Amino acid sequence: MAKIAKRVSKTREGIDPNKAYALGDALKLLKDRSSVKFDETVEVAMNLGVDPRHADQMVRGVVNLPNGTGRTVRVAVFARGDKAEEAKAAGADIVGAEDLVDIVQKGTIDFDRCIATPDMMPLVGRLGKVLGPRGMMPNPKVGTVTTDVTAAVKASKGGAVEFRVEKAGIVHGGVGKISFDVKALEENVRAFADAVNKAKPAGAKGNYVKKVSVTSTMGPGLKLDVSTLAAS
Repeated sequence: MAKIAKRVSKTREGIDPNKAYALGDALKLLKDRSSVKFDETVEVAMNLGVDPRHADQMVRGVVNLPNGTGRTVRVAVFARGDKAEEAKAAGADIVGAEDLVDIVQKGTIDFDRCIATPDMMPLVGRLGKVLGPRGMMPNPKVGTVTTDVTAAVKASKGGAVEFRVEKAGIVHGGVGKISFDVKALEENVRAFADAVNKAKPAGAKGNYVKKVSVTSTMGPGLKLDVSTLAAS
């Protein structure tokens, strides 16, 4: 425990919790302070001026990160016939129909992202209680209920990140790995922030983006200067 406490203390040494860091400076700090033996995930959190309890203030969407996520994403596709074959050809890890529904209903979820063709939704709808809490329920608004199975699988494998506002008005998402260079991380963070800004709901009043911070799996949380998030 003492060793862990010492490492945590070292990662936070010299960090000003009240300072709003420029994006590039914050990412350099995270990379410099990384001392663990695994490739940490870099995550962005955005505090928004919305109340998601109201339908007209819900924030949800998907963003294709220009430099990918650095993760190996396992994709499941609910489809039949030609669409099932198309999904396999596109690189889906698991493809099925009734058989896959049965597997998921029994609690086996061996995938990270879920896609369905529209005709499968009456079946997939039964999985709401299983997939919903995990944020994995297919939804046409984020392109995971679609007839273009090839594009959906490739997007999921290539860096598509879904986001959805939580009860406290926070949206967060992984935007890469600590091993990425600063430029790649900057581009990913800006793409994520831009997508959240474009998803601003009609019911949002006043200041939409209140605060943005960036962190890594074991690193400190750093408040960002929002003005440095604009595309350069």
